[in-house]
Amino acid sequence: MFKNYLKTAFRTLKKNVGFTAINVFGLALGLATCLLIVFYVVDELSYDKFNTKADRIYRANMQIKFGGIDQTYASSPAPLGATFQNDYPEVERACRLLQRGGYNVKKGNQVIHENRVVLADSTLFDVFTLPMVAGDPKKALVEPHTVVITESTAKRYFNTTQAVGKTFTFDERELYKVTGVIRDLPKQSHFHYDFFVSMASAQESKENAWFSNNFNTYVLLKPGVDAKKFEAKFPALMRKYAGPQLQDILHLNFDSFESAGNRYQLSLAPLKDIHLKSNLMSELDHNGNIQYVYIFGAVAIFILLIACVNFMNLSTARSANRAREVGVRKVLGSRRKSLIAQFLSESIMVTFLATVIAMLIAYFLLPVFNNISGKAMELSVGSLVWLVPALLLTVLVIGFLAGSYPAFFLSAFQPIDVLKGKLSSGFKGGMLRSSLVVFQFFISITLIIGTLVIYNQLKYIQNKDLGYNRSQVLVVHGVYDLGAQSKVFRDEVKQLPGVMGVTMTGFLPTSDYRNSSSVFQERALDPKKAVLAQTWVVDDSYLSTLGIKLTKGRNFSSQMPTDSAAMIVNETAAKLMGVKDPLNKPMYLPMDNMAKTFKEYHIVGVIKDFNFASLRNNVTPVILMYGENTGALSVKVNAANITALMGMIKDKWKSIKPGKEFEYTFMDEDFDSSYRAEQRMGTIFIIFTSLTIIIACLGLFGLAAYSAEQRTKEIGIRKVLGANVAAIVGMLSKDFIKLVAIAIVIAVPVAWFAMQQWLQGFAYRQNIQWWVVVLAAVSAVLIAFITISFQSIKAALANPVRSLKNE
Repeated sequence: MFKNYLKTAFRTLKKNVGFTAINVFGLALGLATCLLIVFYVVDELSYDKFNTKADRIYRANMQIKFGGIDQTYASSPAPLGATFQNDYPEVERACRLLQRGGYNVKKGNQVIHENRVVLADSTLFDVFTLPMVAGDPKKALVEPHTVVITESTAKRYFNTTQAVGKTFTFDERELYKVTGVIRDLPKQSHFHYDFFVSMASAQESKENAWFSNNFNTYVLLKPGVDAKKFEAKFPALMRKYAGPQLQDILHLNFDSFESAGNRYQLSLAPLKDIHLKSNLMSELDHNGNIQYVYIFGAVAIFILLIACVNFMNLSTARSANRAREVGVRKVLGSRRKSLIAQFLSESIMVTFLATVIAMLIAYFLLPVFNNISGKAMELSVGSLVWLVPALLLTVLVIGFLAGSYPAFFLSAFQPIDVLKGKLSSGFKGGMLRSSLVVFQFFISITLIIGTLVIYNQLKYIQNKDLGYNRSQVLVVHGVYDLGAQSKVFRDEVKQLPGVMGVTMTGFLPTSDYRNSSSVFQERALDPKKAVLAQTWVVDDSYLSTLGIKLTKGRNFSSQMPTDSAAMIVNETAAKLMGVKDPLNKPMYLPMDNMAKTFKEYHIVGVIKDFNFASLRNNVTPVILMYGENTGALSVKVNAANITALMGMIKDKWKSIKPGKEFEYTFMDEDFDSSYRAEQRMGTIFIIFTSLTIIIACLGLFGLAAYSAEQRTKEIGIRKVLGANVAAIVGMLSKDFIKLVAIAIVIAVPVAWFAMQQWLQGFAYRQNIQWWVVVLAAVSAVLIAFITISFQSIKAALANPVRSLKNE
């Protein structure tokens, strides 16, 4: 019996090959797109879950509100880890990570700058699941000047994973012994390092400084511990340990400090939430965004729904033509359950075929999608464990829903009514199909508006006046490796033809190199007269090279020895000071963590605010101080042949440091990388929106063909009576265009609200323009009309004699 159902289903589908192809291709395209998005979402949600104790691991965050600024940091004080482990029985283990900005590692005659270096406590392997292939995890990071490396790093430097006992030369002077080799960290980790250096090597790790937040501290809670209850103990912890230092520095107790509106609070962030829900200062890596997961998850559901709607629409539309077949089958003795089984088997067969094709499309497009999304996803045996059952369930559900209308509705009719044609009028209204078409174009128009808004915001970001000029600025990294020769390199580069300006400092608007300090307006260090600001050390060429404008006062000058105690503040810092004219105002900067000593400065200039951080955030105070910093060399170039100039700069570098790799970027590229997630999202959105429109148009194309087929006799009569092609096309198109118009009315407010919520994530944003809505609406109408017109014109040009004869 089942074999007969399949054979009959195959013949029926073959007979209507055009509609079958549209059904299969539309559904396959929707399923393939949905699969790719599901892979992306699953990958994003799987971060840090490779840790076997992930449910019990938390990171300590610090929220600081002081000096007019309120910020939360992913870092915490040095003594916090030991305090957790020694004083709180809830904590099983604590571990700290400390970023140092990388090391220069010697390999033969070559010096390689390794950025993926971090200092770690010896408890690292008790907290995180980092399987070791060589060495003892209990002893690996106990001693100073020891290091644990990854497998790929061991192979890169020693051509073997058995590297325990071998040594590295860091920064051309310090020897570090390899005490362990671990497997490469999974891609789904919120930090990625190749070198884990013993924390015992860092002097600052032993300091009892509760107001210096440089360490990323993690705790492993004991089984059964309630994190919220444990977190409730933190205020008492801060009062006990940070309170005495607060008293020494500002001569305030914690109650007075907080009553003045300040805050210095500790909190916990679950490890599994860090990648998607944490974008704080001092993160160990660039994290994702849960908002994008929600958006893409919704898009996947919408695309799958549109594909299913297409399938259901065409299935129900074609079922009208089979009413007479149902009547004949019933007259010949077919039972209702046999008819139901027949219709469902056809529907499930089409769905299964579409699913197989979708799997193949997704498999071959996965590398392309990885390239666009910046991922490294792959189909593994583990993926198939959940994917195959999910797809089989999808086949059954979609097949059943699409086949349920003809199966249960048609099979219930009386044969005499069907054969007399009394049901034909029941298929002309098509309220269900009309509703589904509206739904399809509602989704399509919403996505079109969303894509246009995202594109508009990205364009706004790229063209916004940031307060500095990043165009044609070459940034040479690691200039500090040149030592005393760094000034020589700077001066020689400055003399090259095509060089417009040179500044030497690692503090750049597009860099992650930051330094935050509290600066006081009074010698008594009154917190009410404090400004929490970025304090950057720059030279006298900084402003001119980067095109930062002075609004008051003057620039630094190498001809003025007193400028060693001079400051230039941005407009935001000047505003927070609450003074009418900040020029020549004294400012006091603590020179150590306990503020036992401080240095007096005087403000010599005020600069226009510039965006040194993401445009998601407002500009915060910046204070520039005159001095020497060799973190990087920024070169403003204006050469017709930048390649030749680059070669000359590289030659200068090699002549001073022949074994050291020449590393550089361009400032505009560094800026763009800060918004890579948004750029990728925009690209993916454009692709998915295009696919959604294609899928919707496939369904509309099929329905238009069905509508034209159903009205063949009417079209023939109208042509005989003198109707022209335009009139017939208009007649066939207007009903569908009305449905698109209804979809526009529903989609516009929904899309407007959704994108307004997305834009709230940017402190600097472009409002949704009126033309975005108009363009989306016009595009939807044009796309629908073009799709419908193909079938309408074909029907209008048909010979009326033939159509009437066939009827």
